Amino acid sequence: MADVSPPAALDRIERAIARIEAAVSNRDRANDTLARRHDALRARVKGALDELDAIIAAGDASGEDAD
Repeated sequence: MADVSPPAALDRIERAIARIEAAVSNRDRANDTLARRHDALRARVKGALDELDAIIAAGDASGEDAD
């Protein structure tokens, strides 16, 4: 690196910074996507558990014996 001229070194640094910024941006988008998918999955699981609770409550209300 000692034999690289200052303008060339600055260009390399600027390209490296651009790559880092792009990687951070990609990571942020990926995190946002993951968070949306997590929220959707959480809502689906909650809905399924609510349905199971209703089925169990209906069984308890009818006096059925669950073994």
